Amino acid sequence: MIFRRKGKNDPETNDTDAVADEGPVDVRSEGPFDSTEVDADVLEAEDRIDLGALVINGMPGMELGLQVDEQSGVVQAVLLMLEDSALELRAFAAPRSSGIWDEVRQEIAAEASRMGGTATEHDGQFGTELVLVVPVEDPEGQIFSQTSRVIGVDGPRWLLRATVLGRAAVEPDAALPMEETLRNTVVVRGDEPMAVRESLPLRLPPGAQPTPTEEA
Repeated sequence: MIFRRKGKNDPETNDTDAVADEGPVDVRSEGPFDSTEVDADVLEAEDRIDLGALVINGMPGMELGLQVDEQSGVVQAVLLMLEDSALELRAFAAPRSSGIWDEVRQEIAAEASRMGGTATEHDGQFGTELVLVVPVEDPEGQIFSQTSRVIGVDGPRWLLRATVLGRAAVEPDAALPMEETLRNTVVVRGDEPMAVRESLPLRLPPGAQPTPTEEA
């Protein structure tokens, strides 16, 4: 399912006027969306999965996993897997006045450098993203380089961070289902006050099996 934000792409809009009024590119014009930007029936559709702060609509064949902190039992991230690719989704609170992706992106790049890897900025469909290449140790103790794409999307009082892993991180064709899934994601920020960068609360859907996280 692909849908558009309410009030956008009005067929009566004059193309000349649109060009004349053109301002900064709206990378969220086709998603991801805030819950206030879509109709209620979209959120309640049978093909969508309500995970609390994130409502997702995966592609056929995708498997859903949730990374859960073993000590606290808190769901930290959503993991969508398709063949040899994966998409990790995390949502955070952000200020009302401005986005935080520029700042967070610099911190992620610095951390990759600290680990002995590299972080390269690229202009993508969702704005400026990072391609990370970092050394990783496998269970046998062998060191190899892992490539990932980190995409950040600033929304109204939230940041949605998506990490593309596996073949989709290096092959555009494999990335298409992951990018479409990201576009179809709806963030439910809620009205409650939250500290900037605090994780938006996620929950397990009925019957879901959590995937323990290895992060500290």
